[in-house]
Amino acid sequence: MRIAVTGSIATDHLMTFPGRFADQLVAEQLHTVSLSFLVDTLNVRRGGVGANICFGMGQLGTKPVLVGAAGADFGEYRAWLDRHGVDTGSVRISEVLHTARFVCTTDADHNQIGSFYTGAMSEARLIELKSVADRVGGLDLVLIGADDPEAMLRHTEECRSRSIPFAADFSQQIARMSGDEIRILLDGATYLFSNEYEKGLIENKTGWNDAEILDRVGHRVTTLGSRGVRIERAGEDPIEVGCAEETAKVDPTGVGDAFRAGFLSGLSWGVGLERAAQIGCMLATLVIETLGTQEYTLRRAHFMERFAKAYGDEAAAEVHKYL
Repeated sequence: MRIAVTGSIATDHLMTFPGRFADQLVAEQLHTVSLSFLVDTLNVRRGGVGANICFGMGQLGTKPVLVGAAGADFGEYRAWLDRHGVDTGSVRISEVLHTARFVCTTDADHNQIGSFYTGAMSEARLIELKSVADRVGGLDLVLIGADDPEAMLRHTEECRSRSIPFAADFSQQIARMSGDEIRILLDGATYLFSNEYEKGLIENKTGWNDAEILDRVGHRVTTLGSRGVRIERAGEDPIEVGCAEETAKVDPTGVGDAFRAGFLSGLSWGVGLERAAQIGCMLATLVIETLGTQEYTLRRAHFMERFAKAYGDEAAAEVHKYL
C-alpha cells in the first residue's frame, strides 16, 4: 500500500514539572486561572503528528509520504526524515512563516498542558492531494491527521471526490472543531482514530452515539492508554489488544502517533487488524520509554524479542518477515 500522512510538522519544546498540576488548581477559581510552573528540564525535539507518524513508519520500512507545510527552517528536519525512510517530496515550504511549534509541560503524574503555534502549518490548505498522488503513482490510503483545520476539510473532501480511502484522526484539533466539522471529517472514513477521551468528545459534539458513528465509518480505533486499544466494526465483536510491558515511563508525548505508525505499517503489509494493533502497541511502548517523539531506535532483534514476549511466537513469526 502507498500511504500518505497529512498532518502537522513542528518543533516540540518539552518541559517537566516535578509537582502535580491538580495540586495547583483551586476549584472555585478555575474561571480566572493564572499560573506559572517552574520546570526542571527543557528538551527541544522534532515533532508534529504528521512527521511523527511518518518517522515511525519509516523506521518500520513502509516508506510513507508526508504531506504538510513547513517553514524555510525545515532543511535539517527534512534531511533527518529523508534519512529515516520518509518521502518528504510533498512538503510545502512557506516563504514567510516559521515551522509550527508545540510547547508542552508534563507533570509528575504524566498529565500535560500544551500550546501550539500554527506558523507555516496554515498553508497546508493549499496542498492538493491529486498532485501528491500523481507524483508517487497513486495513493491507497490517506491519514488525515491534526493539521490546519481548513486543510483537514479540504483533504477529506478531496479523498471523497477522488474515491481515495481515508483515515480520520483529529487528535489535538478536536477541541476547536464544531460538531458540523467533525461530522464532515469522519463520515465515510475507512478508519476513525481517537483516544478514549476524544471518543466521548466526538459523540458529544456530533450528537451521534457510538452505533451511529460505527454506521458511518469502516473501523473505529480507540486507544485506551495503559489498557491498549479497541477496534470496533458495525455488527462484529470488538478486537482488543493490550500494551507491551514497558521498561520505564519516561514521556508520553508521541505515544499515540507511534501507535498509528505501527498500525498503518501493519495495514501496508497486509496483516490482520489484531496484528496491526499489536505492532502499533509495541512501537508505542518504545516511544513512552524515550524522551522525544522521534528519538527511539528500532532494532529488529530487540523489537521482535519484545514483540514475541508480549504477543506470542506465532504473532512474532508473522511480523518478522516484514521488518
